[in-house]
Amino acid sequence: MTPTPTGRILGGDLILTRSFRAPVADVWASLTEPDRTARWFGPWKGDAAPGNTIQVQMVQEEGQPWMDMTIDACEPPRRLALSAVDDYGSWHLDMVLTEADGVTELRFTQHLSGTENVGEVGPGWEYYLDLLVASRDGAPLPPFDDYYPSMKDHYEAQR
Repeated sequence: MTPTPTGRILGGDLILTRSFRAPVADVWASLTEPDRTARWFGPWKGDAAPGNTIQVQMVQEEGQPWMDMTIDACEPPRRLALSAVDDYGSWHLDMVLTEADGVTELRFTQHLSGTENVGEVGPGWEYYLDLLVASRDGAPLPPFDDYYPSMKDHYEAQR
């Protein structure tokens, strides 16, 4: 089953949302605790504090490389902002959680430096966020092939 793309580009930002029937503190733990991030994105190590750099293992990527990520902002349990630079460019990520009536919404934003690679980046974040959902629900993790290249046109049309 091919998932439906949900992300949109507003200004220079790629924005995706996911909702969870869970308290904000529990969803926050899924974004910040190494044993929980390991279930969907990858574990991390280091001194997690604003301004510090941590190492995150990209377990879904070929070779499962470790990547340095800087914590730009950490406002528990509402906002986490991270940045990194790798062979594919600069990554400026902002995750904001809001809770209402027992449902927590995650608003995931990547501040883009350009839209030339959005056809690959958008499906990648759809995949990672659906991994988060599956890991929280105890469901099987979806394969990346369900996301790319089928979602590429959705994102390229927004450039």
